[in-house]
Amino acid sequence: MKLESKVAIVTGGASGFGKAICETYAKEGAKVVVADINGQGARDVAKAIGTAAAHVAVDVSKKAEVDALVAEAVKTFGGLDIIVNNAGYTHKNQPMLDVGEEEFDRVYAVNVKAIYLAALAAVPELEKRGGGVIINTASTAGLRPRPGLTWYNSSKGAAITMTKSMAAELAAKKIRVCAICPVIGETGMTELFMGLPDTPANRAKFLATIPLGRFSTPADVANAALFLASPESSMITGVALEVDGGRCV
Repeated sequence: MKLESKVAIVTGGASGFGKAICETYAKEGAKVVVADINGQGARDVAKAIGTAAAHVAVDVSKKAEVDALVAEAVKTFGGLDIIVNNAGYTHKNQPMLDVGEEEFDRVYAVNVKAIYLAALAAVPELEKRGGGVIINTASTAGLRPRPGLTWYNSSKGAAITMTKSMAAELAAKKIRVCAICPVIGETGMTELFMGLPDTPANRAKFLATIPLGRFSTPADVANAALFLASPESSMITGVALEVDGGRCV
């Protein structure tokens, strides 16, 4: 098993990409902390996985809660090897001037500040294990931005730049840092990204921009997260891996 004896935290683990990452990591031998602002959802995912999983309710934009999350992982499973900063938030696809300040702040708190807070709490624990892996879920929106999601796009651009700079700085500590950039997928935020009802006709508009002709799936992202966390990618750091069916070509 590729992650045998490893301990991982996955934020946004109650649904979508995060849920699939939790399940995939557990199947590959990891002990997983399912972390989500939806505490009951995190509990349900952890229960379905079994004794290899624990759950924590957390708002990733709050330092005290992120500190408690990492402490719980160490207390429950004895250390920390991997943290996947997967929790995300978006405003609706709409003109940039229509997004309110409060919503803008929330986008940046969850998509950008949370990576900073996770690093503060997790890096010292990863060092104790002789190194580790940080994976940030970014987006094709941070690589090829389009109108309607301007502030979300910029938050994911920040996540990608943070990933690369963290990778350069933390390499001396044997900590690899990578990002995953999915194209639009079937998650709880699909309609927000579209800015339209999720109908076959509206889907067709977005599918037309993806050369492989389909949305990303939780399994697609989970498989990428597995590779980046595994020994198979031991020489890979600082990448923003496009899981996008060719969207960014």
